[in-house]
Amino acid sequence: VSTQSTWVNEEGGVIDDTIITNQDDHIFEIVNAGCADKDLAYFKQALSKFKGDVAFEVQDRGLIALQGPKAASILQQLTSTDLTKFDFMTARNITVAGIPCYVTRCGYTGEDGFEVAMPNDKAPTIASAFLEKGAQLAGLGARDSLRLEAGLCLYGHELDETISPIEANLQWLIIKSRREQGGFIGAQRVQNELKNGVSRKRVGLTIQGAPARENAKVYTPEGAEIGKITSGTHSPVLRKNVAIAYVTTPFSKNGSKVNVEVRGKMQSAEVTALPFVTTNYYRAPK
Repeated sequence: VSTQSTWVNEEGGVIDDTIITNQDDHIFEIVNAGCADKDLAYFKQALSKFKGDVAFEVQDRGLIALQGPKAASILQQLTSTDLTKFDFMTARNITVAGIPCYVTRCGYTGEDGFEVAMPNDKAPTIASAFLEKGAQLAGLGARDSLRLEAGLCLYGHELDETISPIEANLQWLIIKSRREQGGFIGAQRVQNELKNGVSRKRVGLTIQGAPARENAKVYTPEGAEIGKITSGTHSPVLRKNVAIAYVTTPFSKNGSKVNVEVRGKMQSAEVTALPFVTTNYYRAPK
């Protein structure tokens, strides 16, 4: 079974988000490529303080995200593994197009999909196999609009080393025993925020007028600055301009009316429940 999680620093800020899989005799983690250097340094520092028998191995792999309603039908043509029994947020070692791969049923689009990891030199072969079965190439711009519609955080935007998991509304990542007992790096801040609340929260915004981009400021209707946009775009599905922002907690309730400054002009916006678009993650039959 896999789970999404975060690593936090001593001050409770998010170093990175990750997918962790328990492989019985080891833990397998996938890190963001853009954060790999600092993530590996963090691992090494933490392990240097660990008193026990533990080894650390880095596997340099390629990763292809196969996403969307047809993802399972395309992948099923290239593997003998029964994908109907492959649940969301689980991972397996399977063969894809004759190549051993590590596959997680997950993705950052809000749709069903798979993240397929393989030896670097085999990535072109698997990409070509997907294309031959009907997949189409999509850039990061398309992925970003989908993940924003799904209300998902992107590191460097909604997450950084000053933002806690609680401010980001990711407290669901923390299991009950950890919430109560602590014992992890950054626990003091996280537990305090769980108990006493936070001064700012991550919210969704639906915006009238032009799209509001990253760092656009958010104001009360009376003109007081209360936060800023971290991601914003036009939603192709909703045909509306949407954004994710951090605002002071009194204005984080769904339905709250705020203003956003775009190119020197104030535009009306409303705090909106996330996700903007209903997600379609796959659940295997019991």
